[in-house]
Amino acid sequence: MIFKRKSFHLFRNIGDESISLEEIREIEEVYPSLTPLCPDIKTAVKVLPANETTCKRGQEYCILLYSEKKDNYLQNIGYIGGQLDLYLVSKNIGTLWYGIGKAEEGLIHGLEFVIMIAIAKIDDERKFRKNMFKSKRRTAEDIWAGNMLADVADIVRFAPSSCNTQPWMVECNADGLAVYRYKKAGKRGIMPSDKVSFYNRIDIGIFMCFLELCLKKNGIRYNKSIYVDKGGDVSRTLNAVYRFV
Repeated sequence: MIFKRKSFHLFRNIGDESISLEEIREIEEVYPSLTPLCPDIKTAVKVLPANETTCKRGQEYCILLYSEKKDNYLQNIGYIGGQLDLYLVSKNIGTLWYGIGKAEEGLIHGLEFVIMIAIAKIDDERKFRKNMFKSKRRTAEDIWAGNMLADVADIVRFAPSSCNTQPWMVECNADGLAVYRYKKAGKRGIMPSDKVSFYNRIDIGIFMCFLELCLKKNGIRYNKSIYVDKGGDVSRTLNAVYRFV
């Protein structure tokens, strides 16, 4: 699904099929089965029709992700949402991480709204990514320093980011690899400057989800350590270390 997915920045020419109520129910049922990055953080999901959100990209529904606020809750939402994204793609449901969306309900079950994913049914698999290597992404050399695990570095760079800033950097040696939230001076995409670290921490969670899928696909076993990222405005902030075993 990593090879198939793409971000539908506008849901146009996607056919006349619609997401069924059964598929909505399945989304709500599969969500609790997804693996969290931080198991002690409570999260929730709510699926709303397009006209009940501020997202106007031609989608049918938006999936709203909620969380209690704890250390690394943003990375946790990104990590869970990354899995949900790939599940949706497997059902021919197109996705868009909509980083500037607002929710009318700021709280559900005491949990705060974090981010939404816009979705719509796609009538033909050929309307997903035909060749992801033709999409515009930072190069493997740009995001990866040290030992180049080619079958990992060249795939994980295609992880989506909520405002397409791709804010990640990996350092790798014989013992393992370290993942950093990376902020290039002057680069913030469409985000207000005071929201850059907020959305970029969600993005790092998505990246870690994709990274772990790539490591497992290549039979690379590891022990993982997560580090607290408070969102400081510095060029590199350590988020995780994967020690090879």
